[in-house]
Amino acid sequence: MPSPVQIVTERIVDNVNRVLLGKRSEIRLTVIGLLCQGHILLEDVPGVGKTMMAKAIARSVGLQFSRIQFTPDMLPSDVTGISIFNQQSRAFEFRPGPIFAQIVLGDEINRATPKTQAAMLEAMEEKQVTVDGTTYGLQSPFLVMATQNPIEYEGTFPLPEAQLDRFLLRLKLGYPSPQEEIAMLDSQQYQHPISDLQQVVTLEELQMAQTSVRAIYTSVEIKQYIVGIVTATRQHPDLYLGSSPRGALALFRTAQARAAIAGRDHVIPDDVKALAEATLAHRLILSQTARFNSSASKETSARTILQSILNTLPVPGAVVGNRPIVVA
Repeated sequence: MPSPVQIVTERIVDNVNRVLLGKRSEIRLTVIGLLCQGHILLEDVPGVGKTMMAKAIARSVGLQFSRIQFTPDMLPSDVTGISIFNQQSRAFEFRPGPIFAQIVLGDEINRATPKTQAAMLEAMEEKQVTVDGTTYGLQSPFLVMATQNPIEYEGTFPLPEAQLDRFLLRLKLGYPSPQEEIAMLDSQQYQHPISDLQQVVTLEELQMAQTSVRAIYTSVEIKQYIVGIVTATRQHPDLYLGSSPRGALALFRTAQARAAIAGRDHVIPDDVKALAEATLAHRLILSQTARFNSSASKETSARTILQSILNTLPVPGAVVGNRPIVVA
């Protein structure tokens, strides 16, 4: 019998797949972020469905949705809200900004200035906003899904490391196959499928699934394996900056969610290896020497280094000869 986590996941994946055809694996990764209550960065070229992904997820779970269209002239108060003086009551009243929602789409987040980007940091980490010395809590669950275009540089501001580190996962959607693109043309001939998308999961079901994910057993050996991967990124000669402890926690949480979706009550090494790139690659910064020596892009190089670490680090439970290997 399917577990509550499996039921919630498959309902959301099936529903969102009506809008994003052929992207079940990417949708499932997004659901993992939702189950772990972590923020997601969707980085890809224009027109592949990044915005539709966020809208479809919000409709599927019936959460309050808001969109922030980032531009270079946007101010921090345009995100967090502002205090306005009420002449009738002779007092200042707080008008909440679009950050006060349960799923917030930060569209083209790298078009905002660093000052405006910094307005997101407190909300993403502490789930609260401070305006004029007063702190306001955000609703739960709270999820930021940010999009950015990796090929446009004019008029953009690269996300600082502190903000990148607050994203649990970074995903790429990619182009659909020719058959999927034809199916997309057919499905949108008269109207967009998202117009008819209905809620398929209640808030109570989602919260139950989120609680179940945290109960998934993770052995000491698996935890040592996760820490070993993260430590290797900090010691790699081609990396100026390795993963933070937040990265280790992200890999730990998402591995639990993947195990729960697979119907297991424990994490296995394959869960860790499958999610290492999505949780850690965007946290790695190449050294100056590696940048000059590499002909590949920054993202490809980070993925390549991470893959080499996974290929060389001993996997807990593996057997060489007659001796089991554990991570020391």
